Amino acid sequence: MVLSVLKVVAIVLIVAGIVGLVYGKFTYTKATHEAQLGPIDLSVKEKKTVNIPLWAGVAAIVAGGLLLVVPGTGGPK
Repeated sequence: MVLSVLKVVAIVLIVAGIVGLVYGKFTYTKATHEAQLGPIDLSVKEKKTVNIPLWAGVAAIVAGGLLLVVPGTGGPK
């Protein structure tokens, strides 16, 4: 049985919503300034944290659930 694109999107939304609820935030490092003075390389790296709102995780789970429950159009005939 082949999963339709709609079901795959629904599953991805549900998984992303659960991950968002479990972790709540993620951190990444961004290089903001770089300088090269002769043989010396200088760089400034800045840590950024992105908070994932609770409502966004819940909304992703609900949207994914609705996509799984609502029947599709039957496809081309």
